[in-house]
Amino acid sequence: MEIGLGKNGRRAYELDEIGIVPARRTRDPEEVSIAWQIDAYRFETPLVVSPMDSVASPKTVVAVGEQGGLGVLDLEGLWTRYEDPEPLLQEIRELDDVAATRRLQEIYAAPIQEELIGRRIEEIRDAGLVTAARLSPQRTAQYHKAVVDAGVDIFVIRGTTVSAEHVSGRAEPLNLKQFIYDLDVPVVVGGCATYTAALHLMRTGAAGVLVGFGGGSGHTTRSVLGVAVPMASAIGDVAAARRDYLDESGGRYVHVIADGGMTGSGDIAKALACGADAVMVGSPLARATEAPGGGYHWGSEAHHEELPRGERVRVGTIGDLKSILHGPADTSDGSMNLMGALRRTMATSGYTDLKEFQRVEVVVNPHR
Repeated sequence: MEIGLGKNGRRAYELDEIGIVPARRTRDPEEVSIAWQIDAYRFETPLVVSPMDSVASPKTVVAVGEQGGLGVLDLEGLWTRYEDPEPLLQEIRELDDVAATRRLQEIYAAPIQEELIGRRIEEIRDAGLVTAARLSPQRTAQYHKAVVDAGVDIFVIRGTTVSAEHVSGRAEPLNLKQFIYDLDVPVVVGGCATYTAALHLMRTGAAGVLVGFGGGSGHTTRSVLGVAVPMASAIGDVAAARRDYLDESGGRYVHVIADGGMTGSGDIAKALACGADAVMVGSPLARATEAPGGGYHWGSEAHHEELPRGERVRVGTIGDLKSILHGPADTSDGSMNLMGALRRTMATSGYTDLKEFQRVEVVVNPHR
């Protein structure tokens, strides 16, 4: 559509602008499977926890794993910068809004301790769960050996925007394709939001691609950088890249993980209906009593040393992790029993597993 005489743009849709259409048959929710498998690892829920300090500590990563999901620990967060980050988490919770960004920058200026990387990964491994950890593209080359040596199962390379063709005149960029080829563990990489960017990331050998710019409720990338791609359209575009790459590669399936912008159960269901294999969420779980943020939520963008693109937001506390994921719910706003709601959505629309559910009809709902 025409924006001006010299610029055209495509109409794209957010998750809250679409609706799921029930099919002609329904199912019993108890007969629906929401299990998801990536590489050799199977999970009973298609839920990945965002690598944010307000959500993912070694303890909560283990708790999420015990509830059937996959937690991802941020290896550039407080848990690898401080031996005991609890006093700092308490301080962050008590900061006033005016001072929060500056103090976060000061706290996160402490150096990453390589020895703590291995120790935190081992804490999760000792619980007998699949271990996933995140580094940014800028620090992957420096710290990846410590991550692999500690026995990580799934390596996550996550940034606001990650490309397979980063160009730099200052330093040798990370060669994603060579890096992934040399590793013996599956790699999930992102974010991205277009067909072309996703296809290039898939060609690096990634096991999964993150769709979106992450951050969700605590993210200000839209206002700071002007960068924004509505999630429903972004997921659909990247799912198309997955389909075409499946043909191009002769059958190699790359998982699409929707990252950010999902605050309730309806958003999660619609992300999967648009073609995602799993979802990465932060703020819904930041509201758990076990969450390190204690009712506050922030991501790595909130403490960037030069250009913060996020903020600490108050999300409150509504219940324990089990209730938020599996119920029972005592609210009617979609903030609790996220996985139970997904089962019911699939049952209502007549699907028994996630791959089938990706074929469900959706409609544009301009009235929201």
